[in-house]
Amino acid sequence: MVVQWYPGHMNKAKNQIQERLKLVDIVLEIRDARLPLSSRNPVLDQIINNKPRIIILNKADLADPKLTQAWLDYFNNQKQPSIALDAQHHNKLQQIRTIIEQTLQAKINKYQRNGVKNYVIRTMCIGIPNVGKSTILNKLVGKNIAVTGNKPGVTKNQNWLKAKNNLELLDTPGVLWPKIEDEQIGLKLALSGAVKDQLVNLEDLAIFALQFWQQNYSDLLLTKYHLSEAELQLTPSDLLIHLTNKWGVQEDYERAAQRVIQDVRQGNLGQYTLDEVVNDQL
Repeated sequence: MVVQWYPGHMNKAKNQIQERLKLVDIVLEIRDARLPLSSRNPVLDQIINNKPRIIILNKADLADPKLTQAWLDYFNNQKQPSIALDAQHHNKLQQIRTIIEQTLQAKINKYQRNGVKNYVIRTMCIGIPNVGKSTILNKLVGKNIAVTGNKPGVTKNQNWLKAKNNLELLDTPGVLWPKIEDEQIGLKLALSGAVKDQLVNLEDLAIFALQFWQQNYSDLLLTKYHLSEAELQLTPSDLLIHLTNKWGVQEDYERAAQRVIQDVRQGNLGQYTLDEVVNDQL
């Protein structure tokens, strides 16, 4: 599955990010804790280059806590500042400011040595669609200023927001790269809701999800869908057919697929992480 969804506002946003990067002190790169690697945009990664950044794994409440910790350990070993949080419920948000100050300690010390009291730390918030950038910014600012929504492509503009303690934040639209050629990454992004459902085959997406759960979270699948061990051994496509019949939707496989996908996204199939820790990847 090759995903191509690159509206004009995304290309415009990418160019604006590149232009405004020189105005900021540090970048907050928001990723989905359920896919810490697949939700990394390689195009933005190239743009950021050596600019200081903090990786924020948002939606940690939906992710597998053991794998989240494994990813944090990995980033720590790479000397890359990172934090996992649940912005929707204010979890650990206050620690972002602390990490920003730790990362920019040398610059802050210089301000203080020169007697600068009202210095401003400017931060850019970037990431792919639907990772919760605007939610994080709203919580930091303390107002519902940035537009939010549980679907990709909500934020269209770039706006400066003022937070406490001389912190200014630049909200940016979610940006994908022009062509997602890696099928596994495309499926993971689609399953998380980072790309619009209209761009993917929902049955293929549900089959991918069922296969992943069979291999990695079989106990959750057994419990949620009341399956027997024999049913769990069905091929993913046969399992989707079986669930379609079990749920009484006759041969409406797309409807059954939608149910599986929503169960994944809403956490009804438990906490999960789609990316394993791999070496030499940020």
